[in-house]
Amino acid sequence: MPVEMDAERFDEVVERALDEIPDELAARVRNLAVLVEDEPPADQPADLLGLYDGVALTEGDAWAPPGLPNQVFIFRNPLLDFCRDEDELVEQIRITVVHEIAHHFGIDDDRLHELGYG
Repeated sequence: MPVEMDAERFDEVVERALDEIPDELAARVRNLAVLVEDEPPADQPADLLGLYDGVALTEGDAWAPPGLPNQVFIFRNPLLDFCRDEDELVEQIRITVVHEIAHHFGIDDDRLHELGYG
């Protein structure tokens, strides 16, 4: 049975996860928007928890002017379905936020799995 959490509380948990990112890492985040959506896009797996859409800092052109922001999407309904209770949900949101922001820094899925953020 999925966990129940209203959208406002879910957003608060995402905000808290963002606040927990170490200051030295957060200071290096550039041109990134973090958005909560109910569901992943139709062309993605229905159980996708998060998605990074953009060019990693390690791949971008440092001299190019910033354009539209890169985006991290956190998908509410798949996360609610994935977890058994609120404590697990809060932890999984934290993991998903860190995982997707790590992609902004060019860290791939294999390395994230090794670090426990898979």
